[in-house]
Amino acid sequence: MEAGEMTDKVDLDVSDLEPPDVHKLLLGLIVPRPIGWIGTVSTEGVYNLAPYSFFNAVSARPPTVIVSPGMAGGEYKDTLRNMLDTKEFTVNIVTADLATEMNETSTAEKGDEFSRTGLTPVFGTDVAAPMVAECKANLECRVTQTVEIGKDEVTSVVVFGEVVRFHIEEDLINERYHVDPQKLNAVGRLGGPNYSNVVDVYQMDRPQ
Repeated sequence: MEAGEMTDKVDLDVSDLEPPDVHKLLLGLIVPRPIGWIGTVSTEGVYNLAPYSFFNAVSARPPTVIVSPGMAGGEYKDTLRNMLDTKEFTVNIVTADLATEMNETSTAEKGDEFSRTGLTPVFGTDVAAPMVAECKANLECRVTQTVEIGKDEVTSVVVFGEVVRFHIEEDLINERYHVDPQKLNAVGRLGGPNYSNVVDVYQMDRPQ
């Protein structure tokens, strides 16, 4: 196939768009995004739990995840502040049975989201940040580095976290540590108010 000009698609220069429209395009096209339900604790001992879909795994050696909390009125959100102060956080895997509770923790309301939603905070071995007991899987993480995003001002901060311990329900994994995606039934984030469940699973072998 010969290379040609793009003629049948809407051509949008980011510099011509308003920031909210760029945001909608990103969230609508890069789907589904995994949700990092991030547990932290402040230096005063206040628990925090918030979901972020600007989240993913970026390395296996060492196991590393990223999460990118945005700014709130030019100030750090509680999650980001706690991560920077304590250098610790947890990732709690959002599954279909906990989608409503996850959504309830997405508000800007201050205070302990565990108490507000009735979720149970539990603690692991390596970090002091709380995990969600009701989740099928949890990751304990330590902050390794941060990267500020923004041209004229900082609009978000990418936090890199090394996973130091996994907590997984036994029936989700086999003896080779493969996770059953249908038993997990994780939730993915789409654009707007839309979400998806990982239920339509198919396999393809890699080419030799």
